[in-house]
Amino acid sequence: MTYHNPPTTPRKSAVFDDYTLSEIRRAAETGIYDIRGAGAKRKVPHFDDLLFLGASMSRYPLEGYRERCSTEVVLGTRNAKKPIHLKIPITIAGMSFGSLSAQAKEALGRGANMAGTSTTTGDGGMTPEERGHSKTLVYQYLPSRYGMNPDDLRKADAIEIVVGQGAKPGGGGMLLGQKISDRVAEMRTLPKGIDQRSACRHPDWTGPDDLEIKILELREITDWEKPIYIKVGGSRPYYDVALAVKAGADVVVVDGMQGGTAATQEVFIEHVGQPTLACIRPAVQALQDLGMHRKVQLIVSGGIRNGADAAKALALGADAVSIGTAALVALGDNDPALEAEYRKLNTTAGAYDDWHEGRDPAGITTQDGDLARRLDPVRAGRRLANYLKVMTLELQTIARAAGHNHVHNLEPEDLCALTIEAAAMARVPLAGTSWIPGESKF
Repeated sequence: MTYHNPPTTPRKSAVFDDYTLSEIRRAAETGIYDIRGAGAKRKVPHFDDLLFLGASMSRYPLEGYRERCSTEVVLGTRNAKKPIHLKIPITIAGMSFGSLSAQAKEALGRGANMAGTSTTTGDGGMTPEERGHSKTLVYQYLPSRYGMNPDDLRKADAIEIVVGQGAKPGGGGMLLGQKISDRVAEMRTLPKGIDQRSACRHPDWTGPDDLEIKILELREITDWEKPIYIKVGGSRPYYDVALAVKAGADVVVVDGMQGGTAATQEVFIEHVGQPTLACIRPAVQALQDLGMHRKVQLIVSGGIRNGADAAKALALGADAVSIGTAALVALGDNDPALEAEYRKLNTTAGAYDDWHEGRDPAGITTQDGDLARRLDPVRAGRRLANYLKVMTLELQTIARAAGHNHVHNLEPEDLCALTIEAAAMARVPLAGTSWIPGESKF
């Protein structure tokens, strides 16, 4: 008698999934690593793993239509003669002209201005469009020094020294030749059409003692008026924040691994750094241990999407948050209306991340004049302002529900976690218990 085993359903590997297999094939075919934009796409503990505990009997909620909930924030109060006053604690992160079109940079300035917040230059210098439409503009000072101009430093409202960013802590930036237009080349003193790779560290200092001297130099250039930010990628937030404070920073920006980039190696984006959620409490702890919490302001960035994310970051101790990828989506990036054109680029709306190629059909991450002109900076700026308004209303709604009349009064006691990992990272109790992993018992 012959026996036949019944067929089994084909089973794909969780380790060697379809994307991993395709990447192995791509690497074998080309012999080069993959470059892309945006931030980490892998699933990591994030703000969705936290919940707010709204007021009931033990807390008294505020009435949304009659009781005020303030959102103002002041940045740079430690040393600057002219600290920055913002209407909302949601800022626009640094994204360069070169990475983005001039129209996109103008739209970011317009939207931030309408919302009463700041925007940031990014690598490559300051454009007249951005300065002209941004009431409050932060000037990034990067290892590349591309476009660095002392006169522009003086025109800015704050200076952000970039030590690292969340998508690639320890790595330099990239701007490939197809995006080095005549104007970008002139601003960065580069040959047109040649790939640009920025340095991974500053050329004129090697540690916090040297950085202190550099900060003093920048203060002298700007007559001690401008707040000095230091931006670090989320790797060792406790020590990095402590050293930034020691060096004299007025504001520290901590960027988690969900933070985006114009272009870098895929392996960097997905495998270097820590989730934003894991970075906030160590950063706050460093400030508290130095007696500088709320004296040196903390801005958190990397995967901030809505008012709930902002509220959770503030509850964990941040003074403000910064958005980049979300701001580009608000302008029109990855819009499903452009699906047919994304298909021509072998991708789909919501997944387009080949920003380094300069072929963005939305006219945002490109230096192609015809594509860039598709973006109306006035309309796109209005869309960004609307988005920031909604984020702020969501933030206020949550703060009122937790019984607070200022968003900075949100606190860790307003939160619980849905997973053990999130509870440990955020140092808040696991939902339904009083247990903070590593700190207390059930």
